[in-house]
Amino acid sequence: MKRPLLNSKLMAAGAALVAGVMAAPFQAGAAQDKLVIVTSYPADTTVTVKAAFEKKHPGITVEILNKKTSAGIKYLQETAGNNKSDMFWASAPDAFEVLKGDGLLAKYQVKVKGIPELVGSFPINDPEGYYKGFAASGYGIMWNTRYTKAKKLPDPKEWADLKKPVYHGHVGMSAPSRSGTTHLTVETLLQGEGWEKGWAEWKEIAGNFKTVTARSFGVPDGVNSGNFGIGIVIDFFGLASKASGFPVEFVYPTVTTLVPANIAIVKNAPNPKAAGIFIEYLLSAEGQEVLLDPKIRRLPVNPATYAKAPKGFPNPFKDKSIGAAVKFNLALSKNRYNLVNSMFDVMITYRLDALRSAVGAIQDAEAALAGKSNAKAEAMIKEARALVAALPIDEATANNKDFSAIFKKKRKKATDKVSGRQAEVEQKWDAFVKANYAKAKELAEKAKSIL
Repeated sequence: MKRPLLNSKLMAAGAALVAGVMAAPFQAGAAQDKLVIVTSYPADTTVTVKAAFEKKHPGITVEILNKKTSAGIKYLQETAGNNKSDMFWASAPDAFEVLKGDGLLAKYQVKVKGIPELVGSFPINDPEGYYKGFAASGYGIMWNTRYTKAKKLPDPKEWADLKKPVYHGHVGMSAPSRSGTTHLTVETLLQGEGWEKGWAEWKEIAGNFKTVTARSFGVPDGVNSGNFGIGIVIDFFGLASKASGFPVEFVYPTVTTLVPANIAIVKNAPNPKAAGIFIEYLLSAEGQEVLLDPKIRRLPVNPATYAKAPKGFPNPFKDKSIGAAVKFNLALSKNRYNLVNSMFDVMITYRLDALRSAVGAIQDAEAALAGKSNAKAEAMIKEARALVAALPIDEATANNKDFSAIFKKKRKKATDKVSGRQAEVEQKWDAFVKANYAKAKELAEKAKSIL
């Protein structure tokens, strides 16, 4: 009677062994089909695309590593010796140029047809084949219509509108050092208006800031909630908020640009085959239609997809005015990327209270001067404006590769320490703007006092 029991035990053990052997290759195959994507995109985008892709390709599991653009670059640089990431997915083309320059991207030849060479005046794909454009992005202004109505604020249309005193304390923006898309917005105005005029514009706009947010999506969140009324954003934040039912509008100012949002395969990716499948899906008719989802609302790079877009949705392949005013110089942006971010932080982010006070004092003095003639007050106000607009370096210095190369580290807050030449330069800049803003406020207040 015991013998059958023994046989049954042996049979069970044999079955378990066979199951283990059978399972081993299956598990290995499953591991190979995990696709790891480093991206700066918010969950509304990544979760939606991930779900659609995995439904189409059930054999591939997507793992999202969400990092700010600059942090994603640093992560891929630091892990290059033992890379575990398959793809980099972000909006800023100059970020891809940095990774390409470091030899951290792999070439890929797209099989999908129907994608044009240009969007606006910008190549959709890297000419050398290291990264691909899957959507187009423009930069502009979104505002909460309920907020602006309650505060009796006019609808902004151009960057220059945001300098007006009526918007003081109502504008929000993220720092370019914390957001690749915000960097492109800052750089677009510098290229479109010129170095000196562009920075003067940013300082006057920043004088009306309520806040500088820690992440780029903190801006649409602030506008949607009514924490502040107006936000400087990449287009899909405004378009997605509107499509999701928030009381917001979005506009492209005349001085803006249109550039592709990109995706690339990381060099020595663990699963390059799955990475290629993901790119082909994003560029397919089905993948491009996902971009029209109300939670995403990105501009597809396939012109045919716009036939399925909602009424009033921007179409850069038909509306040639979007981004026409600025032919974005990617190489210039890449070479002074960290320098521009440092300048913005030193002059604006970390001196926001002083800048806001100086600009507010100038606005008050100009209001007091309205309708009057006082040469002394006019001279004081003019000098105050010049002090706020003054820059610690000229454009030639900023474009000098040796000089811009000293800016290696970004600070997340004013108290973060940097060292070496970068620290010396930033300290000089800070002393310069601190003294200028204080003097500008003093002059404006004196001008007001005599009116």
